[in-house]
Amino acid sequence: MPAIDLPLPELRAYRGSSPLPADLTSFWDATIAEAQEYPLDARFERVETHLPLIETYDVTFAGYGGDSIKAWLHLPAARVVEARGPLPAVVHYIGYSGGRGLAHQNTLWAQAGYAMLIMDSRGQGYGGQLGETPDPHPSAGGVNYPGLMTRGILSRETYYYRRIFTDAVRAIEAVQAHPDVDHTRVAVHGHSQGGGLAVAAAGLAAGRVDGVIACLPDVNFLADYSRALDVATTGPYSELERYLVRHRDHVEAAFATLPYFDVVNLGRYARVPAYFSVALRDTTCPPSTVYATYNEYGTAVDAAAPAPVEKSIEEYAFNNHDGGGEHHVARQLAWLRRLLA
Repeated sequence: MPAIDLPLPELRAYRGSSPLPADLTSFWDATIAEAQEYPLDARFERVETHLPLIETYDVTFAGYGGDSIKAWLHLPAARVVEARGPLPAVVHYIGYSGGRGLAHQNTLWAQAGYAMLIMDSRGQGYGGQLGETPDPHPSAGGVNYPGLMTRGILSRETYYYRRIFTDAVRAIEAVQAHPDVDHTRVAVHGHSQGGGLAVAAAGLAAGRVDGVIACLPDVNFLADYSRALDVATTGPYSELERYLVRHRDHVEAAFATLPYFDVVNLGRYARVPAYFSVALRDTTCPPSTVYATYNEYGTAVDAAAPAPVEKSIEEYAFNNHDGGGEHHVARQLAWLRRLLA
């Protein structure tokens, strides 16, 4: 398969095309503050998975609008917690259309000795693993079009990703509420949509939620929408294209909304170390959009923390949207262990 994006030297320097709204931070300040007015009400109910080395809890917490969001919390067996004390945590966000799955399905970070919270994605779980969290909010645009990329897209107030980005921040607070978790050491992680949510959560948590210490996004989605529409040939970005084909009068409103939910913009405000991955033949999340996210990550001027943010990226030259797969997971495990050490 031929290379699908810019030449590599241009990719490594590319910073994106999305405008940065002047009121981006005030919009998100108000959104997160409104969500935090609802009691978090994080509840943890032990469930049986028949995995004797992992303890699993069915989690419910209040997300955007006070809506109930489901999650799984996996912990290493009690004797590990007793020996080591409160555990660092990894909040794992899920790829597009997937849900939290069954209780036993994904316990990797708990196997590595961390508390692992898997946030269910509201309104998803219809492709890939099962989901159990509805999205009760009506959509102001895209309601008659399949998929989630166009739901509420005519306004930043109603766009679907306003809700799920807020849920992602509240998921950090939820894992911090468990007594076996060290609330000062939380990493955020995910692949594709999950990678986009991890970047958004790292940026939105800065100055709003303490305790996030790392961000691990793989081949992240939700970045540089205009560029993605020009390059991506598979995956959810095409939902936007097909919607606008039918709704030619919605183009201006849609592209006024999207910069508020572009993780190239939100990631600029992150202040924690990050370890990215990019696949140079990715037709779903084009490498230029991932590089734009990476290059802008942590670049916002912060007088309280003027030092450059530590970040690095792994390139997978011949991979598509699988990215680095199991090889990259091994590198992530080592990277986070070194960071915590």
